[in-house]
Amino acid sequence: MRPYLLGVPPYANTAPLYHYLRPSRTLAFRYGVPTQLNAWVREGAVGLSLVSSHFFLQHQDLLVALPDFSVAVLGRVYSVNLFHKRPLSELRRVALTTESATSVALLKWLLEEEGVRPLYERQAGGLELLKEFDGVLLIGDRAITAYAGLLDALPPYPEALPTRFGEVWVSDLSMLWFQKTRLPFVFALWAARKDLLPPKGVVERMRKARRRGLAHLGRVARREADRLRVHPALMEHYLWNFRYHLEAPDLLGLEAFAQAVGLPYRPRFSE
Repeated sequence: MRPYLLGVPPYANTAPLYHYLRPSRTLAFRYGVPTQLNAWVREGAVGLSLVSSHFFLQHQDLLVALPDFSVAVLGRVYSVNLFHKRPLSELRRVALTTESATSVALLKWLLEEEGVRPLYERQAGGLELLKEFDGVLLIGDRAITAYAGLLDALPPYPEALPTRFGEVWVSDLSMLWFQKTRLPFVFALWAARKDLLPPKGVVERMRKARRRGLAHLGRVARREADRLRVHPALMEHYLWNFRYHLEAPDLLGLEAFAQAVGLPYRPRFSE
């Protein structure tokens, strides 16, 4: 019997969900960035996976989501950032991450709401792209390490974390969304194809792993901080900022995002 394949992004912000979830005879991990995970779920190459919210909304007739899992944020997320050398109103060329469709859709909506329509290009890379582009959209570990690399020192409290470093601005897309909607933004959900639903035992193991991960968030944060070589206090704040349970405010945020990008909202959730 082959193990059930779980699609997992190798990002620090999802570590609390699976840090204490161990592969076994009945469960195996397949790691990939969101764009890869989305494709694998659609193809049936993995069973249950974290998928981007934009992909989930596009494929609601195909997918079923777990009703109590999310990767969401109310306010700053710190790892979905537009790094830019011009004010947002003056952007002309923007490099887009190749790892995510949700963040790209969110950025385009946010800028269009302000009447800004720059030229977008998909580019793999980091802050070095600012030599060629007015702005670069980074997500996940690449974004948090890029931000940490700009910091000279940690401020005494998280709300004082700067958003400008010389000629470089850092615009947090989740915060821009919150300022417009006063709602959380849901970046990802656990979802599977309707014909590849996860065994109940797998879901229960995931819930236990999440409880343990959140109960030992400091330990998870230290491991991720060591892996990414960022300050443990920054990583700890980063992780405790997330909403991992898909509660009523998160569903309102997901519905608002569907409306913003012109997609229907008829999600299906498993029992």
